[in-house]
Amino acid sequence: MSDTKKTNNVWSRRDILKAGAATGVIAGAPTIFTGRAYGADYLNAPKGSTVTLGFNVPQSGPYADEGADELRAYKLAVKHLNGEGDGGMMNTFKPSALKGNGILGKKVEFVTGDTQTKSDAARASAKRMIEKDGVVMVTGGSSSGVAVAVQGLCQEAGVIFMAGLTHSNDTTGKDRKRNGFRHFFNAYMSGAALAPVLEANYGTGRNAYHLTADYNWGWTQEESLKNSTEAIGWNTVEAVRTPLKEQDFSQYIAPVLNTDADTLILNHYGGNMINSLTQAVSFGLRDKVVNGKDFVIVVPLYSRLMAQGAGENVKGIFGSTNWHWSLSDEGSQAFVKSFGQEYGFPPSQAAHTTYCQTLLYADACERAGTFEPCGVVAALEGHKFDGLGNGPTEYRAEDHQCFKDVLVVKGKENPSSQFDVLEVVEVTPRAQVEYDATDAAFGGAEASLGPCNNGV
Repeated sequence: MSDTKKTNNVWSRRDILKAGAATGVIAGAPTIFTGRAYGADYLNAPKGSTVTLGFNVPQSGPYADEGADELRAYKLAVKHLNGEGDGGMMNTFKPSALKGNGILGKKVEFVTGDTQTKSDAARASAKRMIEKDGVVMVTGGSSSGVAVAVQGLCQEAGVIFMAGLTHSNDTTGKDRKRNGFRHFFNAYMSGAALAPVLEANYGTGRNAYHLTADYNWGWTQEESLKNSTEAIGWNTVEAVRTPLKEQDFSQYIAPVLNTDADTLILNHYGGNMINSLTQAVSFGLRDKVVNGKDFVIVVPLYSRLMAQGAGENVKGIFGSTNWHWSLSDEGSQAFVKSFGQEYGFPPSQAAHTTYCQTLLYADACERAGTFEPCGVVAALEGHKFDGLGNGPTEYRAEDHQCFKDVLVVKGKENPSSQFDVLEVVEVTPRAQVEYDATDAAFGGAEASLGPCNNGV
């Protein structure tokens, strides 16, 4: 490709085709970004009185319920940024440069896309938002595979990516990017928070059988839970991968009955978790006794939407969560009130995360005095804040991972309503779930954020 030109980080379609003809390979060429967006000092610099954000969520597929709640929260955040409604957590967020007049005086508008919980579809919709809709920031997703793919695309294009619900260690580990930030916690943190609670309730010497969603998130969730439970003396009997598109888990649950496992760990999320947990209970696992021990099920990553979907099957089952609507702090209650008035029911952790990401991006622009990606990156790196429902929080500069306390929850035995399905049993302090950014599980010393990209 020695005769191929690359100018201002933009490959033209002609250059790609020319290079492909010379080498006989086109499939490996980088994503093409073209059009009006590249005439400014940075990609998609807003020229008029508005600024456009891109909300890329699963509107179909196994995580569609999470995506619907994410989108509700995004729309609410836009209302609050534009000075409409009661302001929600804009009233509790501190320090804050938000004024309720949009972002940098420009009214906030948005476009949406459907990730379908598929990396290719998510990249395609994000690319459309960047190229055709002129977004300055892309956010969303309820799958770590999607998050990693879209984060890479945003880095390549030169826009900010504010990750939605992504729990894989890889998002801010080996696949970390300078233009990307994550507010959600990760699989390592779930394991670190859950292990002491599991030991206190179930003791040591248990035999665990894992069923794991066969993609980026499931792999790191399985690894993290193996490490944390083996550290308290549990034994891993088996770890079986299940397709993300699977709905009937009977063929994966039945073999558990023929082992000496006394614990089933479901590394599933969304509709997958609802189905696998429901089917595990229908197989009688919760009533089973193995070697004198009552059989138990663990759901490492919970959400209120999942727990609600699984109904009575979640009773007494432990897991972890990023946030819960029952929290009594000022920020959480402001958000619950605002969201409830808008939609008639409490928000999920997915909604909370995406609402926070929108406010954090807007605040960084205000503090930086620009939408320029590298200016926004500088404003977010190492930023410490409070009042968004998780207590004191920091975007660590080394990897752009958000660090805060982690909640351990379990299914309520006697819920008072259809929404009151989980109870917080432990608030795990940040110090217990923190790790070195160069840890091997996160890419080791070789992992790097790389340079910031303004797109031009």
